[in-house]
Amino acid sequence: MLLNDRIVITGMGVVAPNAIGLHDFHIAIKTGKSGISFISELEKLKFRCQVAGVPPISETDNTEFREKYRLANLKSTGILYGIMASVEAWRDAGLPEPDRCNPDDHTGCIFGTGSNGVEATSYGIEILESVGVHGGDGCNFLQVLNSGVSAYIGYLLGLGNQTTSNASACNTGTEALIMAANRIKMGLAERMIVGSSESDSPYVWAPFDSMFATAQGFNATPEKASCPMSKNATGFVPSSGAGAFIVESLSSAKERGARIYAEVLGGQINSGGQRGDGSMTLGNQKGIVKCIQDTLRVTNVRPEEIDFISGHLSSTIGDIREIQGWSTALNLPEKSFPYINATKSMIGHCLSASGAIETVGTILQLYHGFIHPSINSEDVHPDVEKLISPDSIPQTAIERTLRIAAKISLGFGDVNSCVILERWGN
Repeated sequence: MLLNDRIVITGMGVVAPNAIGLHDFHIAIKTGKSGISFISELEKLKFRCQVAGVPPISETDNTEFREKYRLANLKSTGILYGIMASVEAWRDAGLPEPDRCNPDDHTGCIFGTGSNGVEATSYGIEILESVGVHGGDGCNFLQVLNSGVSAYIGYLLGLGNQTTSNASACNTGTEALIMAANRIKMGLAERMIVGSSESDSPYVWAPFDSMFATAQGFNATPEKASCPMSKNATGFVPSSGAGAFIVESLSSAKERGARIYAEVLGGQINSGGQRGDGSMTLGNQKGIVKCIQDTLRVTNVRPEEIDFISGHLSSTIGDIREIQGWSTALNLPEKSFPYINATKSMIGHCLSASGAIETVGTILQLYHGFIHPSINSEDVHPDVEKLISPDSIPQTAIERTLRIAAKISLGFGDVNSCVILERWGN
């Protein structure tokens, strides 16, 4: 393990509302496929927003995966999604089958979540109230823990390095990537499995519906509900899933002849402190600007070198503040502003899983040379149009060779993460 080695991405996996697996997700985001649908359970519970994004896993595939990895008693969909994405990333990176006797001391895991434990908690309460403290599955408690997802991944893959879960709301996945890259750069690991996941459950989505943060008026037209940067945006569409990637030192990747998707040039994590114009639910403008500018500084990337931005852009009033942040931080003429797109237009807001899923999408675009469309953004919000040209918001996929992409995530609690990625081989 080398100190200050370069950091690369050698494997990825994804479980998203519009596709399962890298191949199908690549096609889905390139063609603008929506994964948002009407959820009858939300109608029965009288949710205002009755549409959501749920990964389309068939009962057959679900059962086969659970049987193969002995997960029959797994209650948490978020943990299941995290495991599925991690297994795909491991195989995609060409890593060997785990040793059943000895841990892999060179590989660790930072895999975060927000509410993966909610289904297991609900089950535990039900069992306690019906049959008492000694009823049910005693191992259920592990799924309640925030670190449940990383614990399961660590067990299945035999990870011997740091194995933990971070939690930073919608910021979680991008934060995990930066944290893992820093750990490898410090020479403390050769590679890390990184990502984040979120369960699909009314228990997860209800608080946002009650605070009027979710999309209103689209129950009959679910595919139109998530419309970032649009004047039609009324709130975010709650969703779920997981994204995972293998973050590895360049020396390790070269030694084993791994295929490299992209290099992680660096990133920054900060908070606006919920001061000034910031709050628990809306980011401080100065904090967003500082996060972007500090990321450019530590990566030595100039604003004009960015080919496209993968925005947080959640189809809320926060979209305007985010575009203001980019406009101020980059300080480019309107015609020179890079392309900016919103993966959430197709998959909704996967909450704590959003940063990881969207980063997988960002890397796929870099690697395959395209910029995916932001669907439902034809009617650009007037306040966005004052800051950037609508031409910067792709309505259809753009095919071109790309070099550098910026990914940003913003989370409840006024927290921010920004990372710069470069296509390998430039």
